Amino acid sequence: MGQIQLNQVSKSFGSVEVIPPLDLTIEDGEFVVFVGPSGCGKSTLLRLIAGLEDVSGGHVTIDGADATAVPPAKRGLAMVFQSYALYPHMSVKKNIAFPLRMAGLGQAAQDKKVEDAARVLNLTDYLDRKPGQLSGGQRQRVAIGRAIVREPAAFLFDEPLSNLDAALRVGMRLEISELHKRLDTTMIYVTHDQVEAMTMADKIVVLQAGVIEQVGSPLELYQRPRNTFVAGFIGSPKMNQIEGPEAAKHDATTIGIRPEHIDISETEGTWKGTVGVSEHLGSDTFFHVQTEASAEPLTVRATGERALGYGDTVYLTPRPDHLHRFDSKGLRLE
Repeated sequence: MGQIQLNQVSKSFGSVEVIPPLDLTIEDGEFVVFVGPSGCGKSTLLRLIAGLEDVSGGHVTIDGADATAVPPAKRGLAMVFQSYALYPHMSVKKNIAFPLRMAGLGQAAQDKKVEDAARVLNLTDYLDRKPGQLSGGQRQRVAIGRAIVREPAAFLFDEPLSNLDAALRVGMRLEISELHKRLDTTMIYVTHDQVEAMTMADKIVVLQAGVIEQVGSPLELYQRPRNTFVAGFIGSPKMNQIEGPEAAKHDATTIGIRPEHIDISETEGTWKGTVGVSEHLGSDTFFHVQTEASAEPLTVRATGERALGYGDTVYLTPRPDHLHRFDSKGLRLE
């Protein structure tokens, strides 16, 4: 079991409140991602769950038991940090087995658990190597293996892929998602990368300044953002947001339209514009178009390649059924 509940949990450093009181339930077996910009409180919230930071108020409950005053080692949680924190003088096998040795487990039981974890993580052929002989992705798998052997109620990941290059990040993202399916264990994952959040999570928690802005599945947040912050943060490229007369036509202070929901034409459309920078990705092309509708250029996604160049005149038409409307407080209008 791995249900975790936060009941009016808050955190202050001196007179500075970094996490106002919040409530959150993470169900057993869920893959939950905390996402938000740097300094939003996501790592602090993870550390409060782990017990590495003391809560200033409220309660942390794990599987129905109050764990607020329980020390980290006794919460039944395993944490994987951004830095691998491996012992360079120890083999992969000894690194993975380290928490088992500290717990006084017999050698035969240690070997069995290490072998099982190595098989799951494709590390069997590397058990006798030292961390310095491994790639970044392999070292991260060793750190995860050290967590797996503890058979925790939940895994806590604090930006574990930040030190990897782009290709390795994609590969490890898939490996961690696959691991979750195999283990069926609760996982809480902290990242500032909303692409990681969208591709990995069962449930996303969007944070800003310690406040939970929205909780929901990736598609819920993408299709029905609760406010302009979530609308601008979830999605890559981000949602276009337009204010002024164009928004007023739709009885809103701000309207939002995603790049893939704008049709682009060279002959006619709602908004006349001028093509600026184009980003050619092969499967898609992103055009940044300056229009009278918005002070900021609008980003438009076109499938494949389009023969449009810098300075060309185009016409943009937002699809009415994909417009998002927000009020003066930035909250979603139905």
